Amino acid sequence: TSFYSTSLKTLISVSTIILLGLIMAYHALEVQLFMIDNCADDWRIAMTWQRIATITMELVICAIHPIPGEYYFEWKTKLANKHGKLETRWVPYDVPLSLPMFFRLYLICRVMLLHSKLFTDASSRSIGALNRINFNTRFVLKTLMTICPGTVLLVFMVSLWIIASWTLRQCERFHDEDHANYLNSMWLIAITLLSVGYGDIVPNTYCGRGITLSCGIMGAGCTALLVAVVSRKMELSRAEKHVHNFMMDTQLTKRLKNAAANVLRETWLIYKHTRLVKRVNAGRVRTHQRKFLLAIYALRKVKMDQRKLMDNANTITDMAKTQNTVYEIVSDMSNRYDAFEERLVNLEDKLVALQEQLELLPEILTRCIAQNQQNQTSNQQNNAGNPSSTTESRRNFLHPESAAAVATGGLMQPSVSSPAGA
Repeated sequence: TSFYSTSLKTLISVSTIILLGLIMAYHALEVQLFMIDNCADDWRIAMTWQRIATITMELVICAIHPIPGEYYFEWKTKLANKHGKLETRWVPYDVPLSLPMFFRLYLICRVMLLHSKLFTDASSRSIGALNRINFNTRFVLKTLMTICPGTVLLVFMVSLWIIASWTLRQCERFHDEDHANYLNSMWLIAITLLSVGYGDIVPNTYCGRGITLSCGIMGAGCTALLVAVVSRKMELSRAEKHVHNFMMDTQLTKRLKNAAANVLRETWLIYKHTRLVKRVNAGRVRTHQRKFLLAIYALRKVKMDQRKLMDNANTITDMAKTQNTVYEIVSDMSNRYDAFEERLVNLEDKLVALQEQLELLPEILTRCIAQNQQNQTSNQQNNAGNPSSTTESRRNFLHPESAAAVATGGLMQPSVSSPAGA
């Protein structure tokens, strides 16, 4: 037995050394990818204190394992099922060194991430990068819970049950004979996960109590997840809701017609037994009046059911209507923006043309003034002895039409006088 135990512990030590080397290689590749993505030349830039703490924690967790050899320590505890009796036992160091090895199960999540189709597919990673989604373990677990929630939850609960039972047995079997049987430990973990707690088997050590407490908390969480998964599986899909609403609407329409027919029938019978008979039977009239009121109540109930069904149907189509409305609003805003931009361009062109005309205005005014001076000089020479013609010319100059004619003549003068100058 000692030989096989030593051989197994040696094999565990060798596999632990290999695992530590693989973890270092994995983080070295991560650092290289970080340097490539950020165009860094020195690997020390990637070694932040968060990364250093993560690497150190992983190495410490994965380095704990039973070492070859037989070593014992004294473990004193108070037995709860034996009236608080103190008991001391010699326990091998393999027990506290083997329990932390279950923390290595986090590597399963890393394997799931690295071998997931979402992580290895380039198109999926490109879409995720465009939507700013990090492909990490949490995202992969969410996708698995969306695709097959029942399977994931079942595997998790069964694994938790088996591992917790084994660890509880390791903690308790040296102090209590009841926990020496693996089935008793499984029974205790099962009633703890289900929040039953019969009390026939109890943990004695602090190690066992911590395990049962953790199992109780996880059991409550698993129960809540199970309820959520079952409720989501039992919920009708959108197509099924449409079919159900159509069937219910058909049935309510038939019930509404029948209720309306009953109201009309009872109305006719009341009129018949009160107006069309020679002798009124009060008992029969009261019977038909009672049926008339019941028919009215049934009609109101059917209408209320129809109103509720329409409200439920509206909630189903609200999302599609909202999407169509938002699309129409966005399209309208886009068209209005294009029209507004076109108007701004036209206004800018008009402002440029107006600026050009304003720049030409001083030159036009100068020509007009020069032409006017020439006309005045010629008029003074020609009409030196005729004062009335001078006054008439001044009035024509002050008239707007004459001024416009002068300006036009001034503009046309260079083109006319150019041959003469030549």
